[in-house]
Amino acid sequence: MSTHLDGWQRSHNLGELTTQDDGKKVILMGWVQTRRDHGNIIFIDLRDRFGMTQVVLDPAQAKGLLEIGDKLRNEFVLAVQGTVRKRPEGMINTRVLTGAIEVIADTVKLLNPSDPLPFQIQDPSEASETIRLKYRYLDLRRQQLKNNILKRIQLVREMRRALEDENFLDIETPYLYKSTPEGAREFLVPSRVHAGKFYALPQSPQLFKQVLMISGFDRYYQVVKCFRDEDLRADRQPEFSQIDLEMSFVDREQILATMERVIARAWGKASGQEVKLPIARMSYDQAMEEYGCDKPDTRFELKLHNIGPEVSKCEFKVFAQALSTGGIVNVIRVPAQAEAFSRKDLDELGELAKQHGSGGLAWAKVKDGAGIESWQSPIAKFVGEAAVQSINQKLGAKAGDLLLFGAGDYRSTKASLSAVRLEMARRLKLLDPQQFNFLWVLDFPSFERDAESGRLIACHHPFTSPRDEDLVHLDSQPEKVKAKAYDLVLNGNEVAGGSIRIHDQGLQAKIFKLLGLTPEEAQTKFGFLLEALRFGAPPHGGMAFGLDRLVMLLTGSDSIRDVIPFPKTNKAACLMTEAPNDVSAEELRSLHIRVQKMTLET
Repeated sequence: MSTHLDGWQRSHNLGELTTQDDGKKVILMGWVQTRRDHGNIIFIDLRDRFGMTQVVLDPAQAKGLLEIGDKLRNEFVLAVQGTVRKRPEGMINTRVLTGAIEVIADTVKLLNPSDPLPFQIQDPSEASETIRLKYRYLDLRRQQLKNNILKRIQLVREMRRALEDENFLDIETPYLYKSTPEGAREFLVPSRVHAGKFYALPQSPQLFKQVLMISGFDRYYQVVKCFRDEDLRADRQPEFSQIDLEMSFVDREQILATMERVIARAWGKASGQEVKLPIARMSYDQAMEEYGCDKPDTRFELKLHNIGPEVSKCEFKVFAQALSTGGIVNVIRVPAQAEAFSRKDLDELGELAKQHGSGGLAWAKVKDGAGIESWQSPIAKFVGEAAVQSINQKLGAKAGDLLLFGAGDYRSTKASLSAVRLEMARRLKLLDPQQFNFLWVLDFPSFERDAESGRLIACHHPFTSPRDEDLVHLDSQPEKVKAKAYDLVLNGNEVAGGSIRIHDQGLQAKIFKLLGLTPEEAQTKFGFLLEALRFGAPPHGGMAFGLDRLVMLLTGSDSIRDVIPFPKTNKAACLMTEAPNDVSAEELRSLHIRVQKMTLET
C-alpha cells in the first residue's frame, strides 16, 4: 500500500460537506478519530482542523476495503476517495457540521500509521498536564485545545483589522536589546562578536515605540513577544505575547476612546458579545477602598467598607491596635448567607486571609435584635453595644447577613479581604464565565516606597507622565503624585495597561534622579532616549494588551498554558523539546563563557 499522495489532491476539508454535495466524488484527508466495526461494514470518523466526516468502508463498493479497515487505529493518517451520500432518516448526527451526510469510500490510502498513544485524544483529557505538555503535538489535536488556539488567532486577526482601520502601522522592533536591569529579571544573550558583552531580550518594546513616535510614525502597533525571567504561575510565562501600541498628539481621553472602539470591535467579533460603551471607569483610590485591589472584579458586589470611625472607641484589641498604629478596620457584608457558612467554612476563610498577610478574619452572623444581641459572634461583647449598632446601621445589615472583618495595616488588610471577597464569590457561584465586565482603572500613584530598601520606585515605569496638577508635589511629596496611567481590567484581571509618556527631556531626567539614578547611570541606561527627547518629541502615549491573558478569559480557560501552542511549565521548562539544555564546551568558548555551577555554600 502506498503511503504517498501519488497525485491525490484534497477536494474538501472535513467540516464543509452538506446534503447539497450528495452524489459528489470527493477526496478527503485526515486522522482517524474513531473506528467502529459492524462486521460486514466499518465506519470511520475522519478528523482535521475544520471538523469531522463519517467515512463508510463497505466491501460492496470495492475489494479490500475491509482488510484495510481492520488495520486502522486511532490517529492513523488517511486519504479517502469516495462519494457523498445523504444519511438515512433517523441517522443524522446533529453534533457535527457534516452530520447529515457520509462518504462511501471506494479507495483508501494509509498515509501514515500511529504508534500506540501515550494518552487518548479526548475532551476532557484524563492525562496529567505533564504528559500532555511532553506530547504537546498530540494535545493540540484535542478539540478544546485546538479551539482555544483558533480563538486566539481570531482575536489577533480582529485586533489587527481594528487597529489598522484606526491608521496604526505594524512595525517590528528588535529582540536583541541592551540590559537595563530594572524590575523583573532579564534573559541575557551572550555576544560572540563582542567578547564579554551581552544583549538582553526585551521585557517590552517600550523605548523603541517611544522613539518611533519621535521619528514621526504617529501610530504604531505590533503583536510582539516579550521576555521576563520571573517565577511562574497560572497566568505568567517567561515568554509572553502583547498587542503593543503607541500614539502621538493625543491625551488620555483620546487614547481611551480609541482603545474602546478597538476592543469593542475585536472582542465583540471574537466573543459574539457586545461590549457596552463607554467602558466604566474607576479611580485607583476607589478600587482600593471598595475592592481592596487595583483590578476589581465588578461582576458582583461584596464591597469593602471602612468602619474605623464606628469602632474607634470599642474595646476589641485587634481593632483598637490597628487604628492606633495608623491601620484600618474594614468589613464585607454578605447578604443573607449567615446560615450557609459553618464554623469550618469561616476558619478556612480566616486561613486564606492569613495567607495574604492578615492576622486572621473576624466574623459576625446578624440575627434579630439590637446591639450585641443582633450578632452571633465571638467578638460581639468586645465590640460593644454602640459600635455594633453603628456598624449595622452603616452597612444596612439585616438578619441573616454575614459580616467578615479585617484589621491591620492598609496593604495587608486590603489584600486579605480582597482575596476573601473573591473566594466568597466562588463559593456563592457569583462568577458568570459568560459575563465580561470591562473596567478602566485610572489615576494610579506615580511612585511607591520599596518595602526592603525604602527607595522610591515607579509604580508603572519611569517613562510615565505625572498628572500636571500634581507636579507641585514632585520634589517635596512624590508619593502624593498621581500618574497619567490607566489599566484595562476584565473580570478581575489586568488585560492591558498604559500611560501618557514623558515627552519633555528635563522632566524625564528629573524623574530618573528622583528614582535614585545618577546622571551617569541614567545616561548609561537610557541615554539614547534622553537624547531623542531633545529633538522635537511630540506628546504621546500608548498601552499594551496581554494577549495570552485576554484569550484565557475569552475561552474560559484556567491557565494561559491552555491558550499558548507551546508553553513552558511553572519551572520555565519545555517538556516537549527538553529546553533549556546543556551546550558543548566548544559553543561556550566561542561565546567567551565558562560555566561554574554555584552551591549554596558558595
